[in-house]
Amino acid sequence: MGIDNLEDLRTTRLAQVNAEMISKSQLLEAIAGTNRGLLATDADKVAILSAIAQLEDHNPTPRPLEASDRLDGNWRLLYTTSKGLLNLNRVPLLQLGQIYQCIRTSTAKIYNIAEFGGLPYLEGLVAVTAQFEPISQQRVKVKFDRSISGLQSLISYRSPKEFIHQIEIGKKFPAIDFNIESGDQQGWLDTTYLDDQLRIGRGNEGSVFVLAKV
Repeated sequence: MGIDNLEDLRTTRLAQVNAEMISKSQLLEAIAGTNRGLLATDADKVAILSAIAQLEDHNPTPRPLEASDRLDGNWRLLYTTSKGLLNLNRVPLLQLGQIYQCIRTSTAKIYNIAEFGGLPYLEGLVAVTAQFEPISQQRVKVKFDRSISGLQSLISYRSPKEFIHQIEIGKKFPAIDFNIESGDQQGWLDTTYLDDQLRIGRGNEGSVFVLAKV
């Protein structure tokens, strides 16, 4: 390969990186102030979905399931259209706090954790664990297997990382803690954009998720 060809490749790559950075900035600007989608207007939703599609066109990780170093970790929700998650804000006396999706590729597990604030000493938590199975280069089949909900103080909740460690060592919590047996509690999730800081997912119910790595 000649010097001119190398220079052309370098120029093309720089143009791709610049386009990706611009698209990411536009998306983050579009979701700012929407409180993860709770305050998004119809016009906001249209603009955000357009910005998501543009960023997906510049996905630097087309095979996310092979990039475990990027995919693995704790991800904080920035925006979603999922009614199931947004409806968590309707829990009486409690205010929805941070929502996390934590992925452990070594054990093929997903941990969804929603924190709640509100009255003193009544901070709450709702968590669902799931097993995932790759079915394509970017899609996993998800089967939910455990649900935990209760007061953070009784669960001794400090952080997603510590909480997940307690689950992994088999701890049972003084909370509503039960196994999910129904085969209906499953779906799939595509990872359509992934870099070291940001992840975009699309679920089987048509929902989109934008998350930032913690």
